[in-house]
Amino acid sequence: MEREEMYDCIGIGIGPYNLSLAALMDEKTDLKVRFFDKTPEFQWHPGMLIDLTDLQVPFIADLVTFANPQSRYSYLNYLHTHNRLYKFFFFHKFEMPRQEYNDYASWVVKQLPHCQFHSEVTGVKDTGDYFEVEVRNGQTEEREVYKARHVVMGTGSKPLILDGMEGLPPEDVHHTSRYLFHKESTVESASITIIGSGQSAAEVFHDLLKEQPNHPYKLTWMTRSEGILQLESSKLGQEFFAPDYVDYFHGLSFEKRLEALKTLDQLRNGIDMDTLNNIYNILYHHSVSENAPDIVIQPLTEVQKIRQEEDHYVLECRQWQEERDFSYVSGKVILATGYVPNIPSWFDESLGDKIVWEDEKRFKVSRDYKLVFKDGENRSHHFYTLTNLEHSHGAGATNLGLSVDRNIAIINDITGKEVYKTQRNTIFSQFSMDETD
Repeated sequence: MEREEMYDCIGIGIGPYNLSLAALMDEKTDLKVRFFDKTPEFQWHPGMLIDLTDLQVPFIADLVTFANPQSRYSYLNYLHTHNRLYKFFFFHKFEMPRQEYNDYASWVVKQLPHCQFHSEVTGVKDTGDYFEVEVRNGQTEEREVYKARHVVMGTGSKPLILDGMEGLPPEDVHHTSRYLFHKESTVESASITIIGSGQSAAEVFHDLLKEQPNHPYKLTWMTRSEGILQLESSKLGQEFFAPDYVDYFHGLSFEKRLEALKTLDQLRNGIDMDTLNNIYNILYHHSVSENAPDIVIQPLTEVQKIRQEEDHYVLECRQWQEERDFSYVSGKVILATGYVPNIPSWFDESLGDKIVWEDEKRFKVSRDYKLVFKDGENRSHHFYTLTNLEHSHGAGATNLGLSVDRNIAIINDITGKEVYKTQRNTIFSQFSMDETD
């Protein structure tokens, strides 16, 4: 079924990034918009909504506040509406609980009728004057085609499963994104191994560490990283997530941008200090007992392959600093191997030959988040992306705190006016100096 009406913008995916865009568009524009997501309802990393875990960003990095602190879609208004404002005040933390962030975002979704779930975008066609967006309605199984002047791809990321770790029974070997779905059976195993580093690995290890006294399992954490390292959280260090740095980063050459990402690794992939402290405190208390739980923490170790043998799994490992290979046996394995951009299967076929690529996997993106098309900049219709931006916009590309600034740029570009004020010169650092400075 083809719909005749023309939409100003269609969003693909309803995660936090596009949900922020939908809320900001709803509040201060008259744009005709529709957002689609194939899932039945909004759920933010449901497999990792572990009890007593917090976001790594402050509550001010909600869906709207950096654009409009007076917005009715703010986290503070959510708390006020749910009679939780005083509780949060006495909570005395800047970060919001992860489960509450999911509830907050779901509350915003329910107020936005132009967010449509059970609807998978299966293709986008560039007609030359507008886009045709093909949608499969998951409830009716009908094919629907929408016309849009602009499209915003906010499809997020998907779990990365490394070579040599695929095709194993998911109840035994699974990514952290599925952790809570399999936790009940996981803790009944005689041994559990976590592979990888970063916040997700630490949170799963911490959760299993708390459970260990009630279960007989051996708990192991292996990572190829040099150590279990803390996230860089200094105040000046955090300024690399400001829009001012994005301006600077985007102006660098592709090669320099890739080099810069490596130097900022500790800003992107470390572990929150509170999580590390909580882990150490439990380890110390465990160590007091004569019957201390069986725990192994080993960095500098790369797991190269996992194979199944009867009722257990053999991990083929290499301590890369010593250049020594060894095998390790575990009943369950949890992969904290990170995420990669979730590019829809139709993307390359529909748009791959029409856009400019910086290398074989990374497309060229303008400062205001438009894909760069080969037919030049004199286009009246644009394809924006909030996905696969690290190479073009820096370390903050997956940071919730910068999502609002991205959406300000997109809204102002689509409308051709400053609907929301762009915030610049807001930090103490500068990243380039003119001769006159």
